[in-house]
Amino acid sequence: MTRSPPERSDGSVRRRWSVRGGSVSLDRPVVMGVVNVTPDSFSDGGRHLDPGDAASRARGLVEQGADLLDVGAESTRPGAEPVPTDEEWRRLEPVLERITELPVPISVDTRRVATARRALEAGAAIVNDVSGLSSDPALAGLVAETGAGLVLMHMRGTPRDMQDDTEYDDLVGEVLEALKRSVGRARSAGCSAEQLVVDPGIGFGKSAGGSLRLLARAGTFSRAGGPVMVGPSRKSFIGETLGLPLDERVEATASACVMALERGARLFRVHDVKAVRRALDMAAAIRAADRPAGSREPESEERSG
Repeated sequence: MTRSPPERSDGSVRRRWSVRGGSVSLDRPVVMGVVNVTPDSFSDGGRHLDPGDAASRARGLVEQGADLLDVGAESTRPGAEPVPTDEEWRRLEPVLERITELPVPISVDTRRVATARRALEAGAAIVNDVSGLSSDPALAGLVAETGAGLVLMHMRGTPRDMQDDTEYDDLVGEVLEALKRSVGRARSAGCSAEQLVVDPGIGFGKSAGGSLRLLARAGTFSRAGGPVMVGPSRKSFIGETLGLPLDERVEATASACVMALERGARLFRVHDVKAVRRALDMAAAIRAADRPAGSREPESEERSG
């Protein structure tokens, strides 16, 4: 991962993601490591509530090959209740103090402009909004003002009720249109296209079959106006599909990421960085072997499906 001023290699292909203080290369798969400082996240809630433990995990993820770190203090698991803003920041502040000097950009996973502002002032470079600007539209103006990167995810409803209705007439089309609206709100607030990444929201208001479908069509969502991030890590659709408990979903997570890469995704939010980093790098090496020497990979929406 190289940080430098934002740039384009031509007029249409996005090769970098502009974040506060630099940019992230999209020429190879980008791995975002997850650091949860929550008592109730579905995968690792409570394990890293201590700021020192959270910082140790962050350093370990960087050593494993994470290009970015995503720090969150409010669980977004199905059924989760909202956390007060003051409590969210109380959990985040001591962790950010310990990790912003790491050699990768830090993302803050929040839906609130007040929390995002404090995190950016503390050294974060990216805001990851699981609500796609639905919870707090003022986030877009903050991102425009600060030059931060912004992840816009699709979620129907809120974490508390998102799994109450997972039926869609046209899942891919409806998610794409919702992401286009999120991007439109961000651009209207002054964000540049280079600041934006879109995420179809695997498991957020989707059935297991729907999550599989979104991964199969991952590249489609670049039509919303940004490179595509996916977050399949350890999620329940893997358990439902393969009958695996939470602690046995590493290989399936890596497989989901590789397939999404093949279908057009560029960024991958995961807990198990080492396994996913190796799987994605191997897949990227195989793809590179099938291109003429010296050529760069073309940006494509989908390679199949």
